[in-house]
Amino acid sequence: MNIPDARTLWSFRQSLAQGGLGGRAIFETLSQQLQQHGFIPRGGQIVDASIVAAPITQANTAEREALNRDETPEGWSKKRMAHTDGDARWTKKHGKSYYGYKLHANADARYKLIRTIKVTAANADDGQQLPDVLQATNTRDRLLADRGYDSQANRQVLAQHGLVDGIARRAKPGQTAKTRLKRRNRTINRTRSRVEHIFASLAQQGGKCVRAMTLARNALAITLQSAAYNARRLVWLVKSTGASARPV
Repeated sequence: MNIPDARTLWSFRQSLAQGGLGGRAIFETLSQQLQQHGFIPRGGQIVDASIVAAPITQANTAEREALNRDETPEGWSKKRMAHTDGDARWTKKHGKSYYGYKLHANADARYKLIRTIKVTAANADDGQQLPDVLQATNTRDRLLADRGYDSQANRQVLAQHGLVDGIARRAKPGQTAKTRLKRRNRTINRTRSRVEHIFASLAQQGGKCVRAMTLARNALAITLQSAAYNARRLVWLVKSTGASARPV
């Protein structure tokens, strides 16, 4: 039996990462299997993003800001920069700093399957990625998202695609009467929170951290983890529904 050595496997992974086509091909092939089993996108679209941690580069605030501007921090040597991921970025969430990348995902509300993805640096604005993760088809013309996607530009995007606006709203400056706003957001979050189950499952299977350097290689790893999640979810869905969903 011919077992490939480490260098062969490394070269194979490199070829998959080039242009993002290899990982995308694997993800799309699995998506076709979902369709063949009858698990077409249903229930509307849920869009959200989750930080994927990378090995931390020790840096103070000024150095982090320089790295986020794609600049060499003062006093850093070429050797230190060579061992720093030039594509990963620092960001803050709920007052805590994170370093790495971000997975932007679109899942269907019915089956909790990941339908489209995009990988960016961690400091990318969630709302600006919405047009890139929209789904072409879903049996329900509704999109749900949290307040990070609340913008007039995104509402226009939904209107252009004929999608019902299910984006949670931020309170306007000086707004005091928030009862209707809170009720609306609470209604949206009852369904939108299903995407958090996906991110939790990715974390359990090791998909919420990466170890490679460069966006291309880590995007491949995240894409393969997303495909693996869908494969596991497909097995569960087939077992729970008998053989498969109703034929398309």
